[in-house]
Amino acid sequence: MKVHHLNCATFRPPLVAGGLVAHCLLVETDQGLVLVDTGFGMNEMTNPKATIDPLSRKLLKPVLDINETAISQVERRGYTADDVRHVLLTHLDLDHAGGLRDFPKATVHVLDSELEAASDPRNVKERARYPKAQREGVTFRTYEAEGEDWFGFRAVRDVAGLPDDILLVPLVGHTRGHTGIAVKGDDGWMLHAGDAYFYRGEVETPPSTTFPLKLTARQTETIREQRLSNVERLRELKAGGEVEVFCAHDPVELARLA
Repeated sequence: MKVHHLNCATFRPPLVAGGLVAHCLLVETDQGLVLVDTGFGMNEMTNPKATIDPLSRKLLKPVLDINETAISQVERRGYTADDVRHVLLTHLDLDHAGGLRDFPKATVHVLDSELEAASDPRNVKERARYPKAQREGVTFRTYEAEGEDWFGFRAVRDVAGLPDDILLVPLVGHTRGHTGIAVKGDDGWMLHAGDAYFYRGEVETPPSTTFPLKLTARQTETIREQRLSNVERLRELKAGGEVEVFCAHDPVELARLA
């Protein structure tokens, strides 16, 4: 399978040197195109005030470039929205799932606990992070956060309609149903860890981070103990050298892989 690394949104938050990206994957398979996360979509570009809440616009300072949308990047490669048959989501935060409405014929794969959190939020934080409009008209296929062993992680191997080289790897903590997405490309396995961590140094040995991104992780997490445990496990996985591990927002990781 051929894997393309895309940036589907750029952010310039204060105090974060180099900014942040929305690292998504476009995978060419025999079953059609597959997206891993979507970043912001056309709705965020054309009417940001209606879809991006004021606090996010203030804190993240998104660069609203229509050329960064997943649909624009798909079309520049000679495909159409209908060629994207599947979207796998790390979670349903707007900067990961805003582009869902640009791919109306795609089946969207997500953990059942994540869709439950979006559909029936337990608190103010969950209500704020899941805009209802982005899920309208979307066809979801949900999965339980369990499965077979994959490098010491539980992995959902039977993702409907997709080959065994694409897996859901539950990494709960940032949200109730947060998951990593594992893809076996031409160069071996890679794991898109979503927002399990925000800074590349967190999965290095010894670990490091920056204060703004450490604060961001704390403010956006749902289950702290599980998130921290997953970061430790990801550090061990990366140190093993068999899997390429990267997160959703680190621009240095994206530049290296793209």
